[in-house]
Amino acid sequence: MKLKYILLFLFIACFTTACNTDDADDTQQEVNEVEGLLKVQEISNNTHTIELYNKEGVFKTGYNSIRLRIKDNTTNMYVENATVSWKPIMQMPSMQHSSPYSTIEKSIGTNTVYQGFIVYQMTNTDGSGWSLTIDYAIDGTDYTATDAIHVLQNEKQHVTSFMANDAVRYVLALVEPESPIIGVNTLKVALFRMESMMTFSEVEDYTISLDPRMPGMGNHSSPNNTDLSYSFVDKLYHGDLSLTMTGYWVLNLKLMNTLDEILKGETVTEDNPQSSLYLELEF
Repeated sequence: MKLKYILLFLFIACFTTACNTDDADDTQQEVNEVEGLLKVQEISNNTHTIELYNKEGVFKTGYNSIRLRIKDNTTNMYVENATVSWKPIMQMPSMQHSSPYSTIEKSIGTNTVYQGFIVYQMTNTDGSGWSLTIDYAIDGTDYTATDAIHVLQNEKQHVTSFMANDAVRYVLALVEPESPIIGVNTLKVALFRMESMMTFSEVEDYTISLDPRMPGMGNHSSPNNTDLSYSFVDKLYHGDLSLTMTGYWVLNLKLMNTLDEILKGETVTEDNPQSSLYLELEF
């Protein structure tokens, strides 16, 4: 009798464990943590496949918000606990350089999705030139994966790289609005200082003045715009952008340091219809 009860207990325990494992597997397969995103590309090695996602399904020059997942090639399960970093590289004919990019963190509210951004400041006419190396660690084991990245040229200027009056090269990129509207939009831009060909740092506490204009409509401006100031919360520059009608807009900018010295850009006048520092929008 005792043996019968012991065997019954073991059967129930094994059945319960199997059910729990199946439930965990089914949960990861059923919950779509990349819903609303499009896969841009996969980067693989012998052990894992790294899936790259964003809203458009392509990489373009400018600020690219990216989500990624790491899939185990043997089990087809997505990794839930990894430490991830990356490095974009562009190969030029005689040299190579990187671009501004973020650290990678787990996306809030997800188990398998990681997020970050890369600012591609340029590309070749055919979209070639860039590669992306992803280094990651899982349970104390280090892995790496590298592949070429296709980066399209954005139709409008959403990023600009320039040498300023302080002999420093900067990269300025449009982050928002992603979908402009008629009215007051939240304008966000990212500003980086080029420390070396491979290193870029975020610039804090500068000021960016804003003067949006419509060149095709007499170069008129709009009311209720505000200059951009730095936010320590998201490390971006925030301002108000007023768009009074649909069409093509030039966001004329002036970059000023903490001493209010103009580092790049000019005031728009009748004789000077556009600043040398600008971004573009069309909607």
